[in-house]
Amino acid sequence: MAVDGAAGTGNGGAVDAGPTTSASEKTLLVLEAALQHHRFTDVVAATGLTRTTTHRILATLADRQFVVAAADGSYLPGPKLLSMAGQALQRIDISAIAQPFVDELVDRVHCTVHVGVANGDEIVYLIRADSDKPYRMPSRVGHAIPLHTSGIGKVVLAGLSDEGVERYAARTGLPARTANTLTTVEALAAEIAEVRRHGYALDREENVPGVGCVAAPVHDHTGTVRYGLSISTLTLEHSLAQIEAMAADAVATAARLSAALGHVG
Repeated sequence: MAVDGAAGTGNGGAVDAGPTTSASEKTLLVLEAALQHHRFTDVVAATGLTRTTTHRILATLADRQFVVAAADGSYLPGPKLLSMAGQALQRIDISAIAQPFVDELVDRVHCTVHVGVANGDEIVYLIRADSDKPYRMPSRVGHAIPLHTSGIGKVVLAGLSDEGVERYAARTGLPARTANTLTTVEALAAEIAEVRRHGYALDREENVPGVGCVAAPVHDHTGTVRYGLSISTLTLEHSLAQIEAMAADAVATAARLSAALGHVG
């Protein structure tokens, strides 16, 4: 049964979402659909509301500048919505958002977990959460390391184009941190191709001797890989195969964190 007395008013038999759907829920349904679909009929279909109800809500949203109508009839984010989004983005605290996911992962894998952010040609650690092991990783929050020497750095590089990776190599010269560091553009390019294929990266004692990790990409709301999450351990305790076996945990947690940051994968 349609509400608002709009049944049969030109919607080909479509009805409202139901009498239990509140006005605020209908407004949110229409706003979300309007920003995802180009045609009015598609907005109507996506919401399950009648044409009359959908049109009335769209008119209110446009009047309040949450959406604007484009020349082709589609709807775009309006100045009010863009302003609110900008204010929200400025208040994002990645560390606060990530911490619960990190803590849960540490409890599951019993290894150190890092979250890092790309800053120019380096990764800067934002979070280091240690496990119940009697040792601690040599890393620290605020510490910066080259992209090519770390798992987190590699997943960031994998989000670039091949040309972007080559420019990074030319710009930095790929300095060695250990005997295992990848120091040629050919070796780095081959490694990045593997990262893209698998969806995670390995650090085979390439930054610190005796320390290995598996890392996964964290996407922001635009889909850009600006962050990464890694599980780190001593290679005396875990073999490379054992470290790689934790890739699924790293990837799953990174995907949840990406979703919390607004990424729709």
